[in-house]
Amino acid sequence: MSSPKPIAILVEEQYQVLEVWYPWLRLREEGFDVRFIGSGSAPQYGSKEGYPVTADDAVTQVKAEDFSGVVIPGGFAPDFMRRVPRVAEFIRELHDNGGVIASICHGGWMLVSAGILKGRRATSFFAIKDDLIAAGAEWVDEEVVVDGNLITSRKPEDLTAFTVEMIKLLKQ
Repeated sequence: MSSPKPIAILVEEQYQVLEVWYPWLRLREEGFDVRFIGSGSAPQYGSKEGYPVTADDAVTQVKAEDFSGVVIPGGFAPDFMRRVPRVAEFIRELHDNGGVIASICHGGWMLVSAGILKGRRATSFFAIKDDLIAAGAEWVDEEVVVDGNLITSRKPEDLTAFTVEMIKLLKQ
């Protein structure tokens, strides 16, 4: 079964390579249309190791209503993403429309910037735990946390559980 609308994977410089490419591969294996959405600062972005990803579109060229969900990877990319207000707006709009919001590792910074954590149960890389708590989340140290349309995980080692839950939610 494939999604009626594409899934966005947000990309920016210094992304965590596994947190972009593993969900992309798994979602495509399940028949989803997956698009790389960049902040607009460049047409192509390098991972922390230099592995490139070419954006299909910039976040300024797309509408949240045209997507079923978004993957927010970690690495240092969220620090660059949050400098572009439209990225947080895209996440907030997709969230408010009931889209699946899937964040892993430092991707939680974008959930903070989008203002969607108050009263939500979530996890992240432990170094940004305080940021999520300050934004109103109930932070827990678990492999994957599903709270309504929000899916969060801590680190690359959690990717299997993360993508399993994401695929389940997207197929509902």
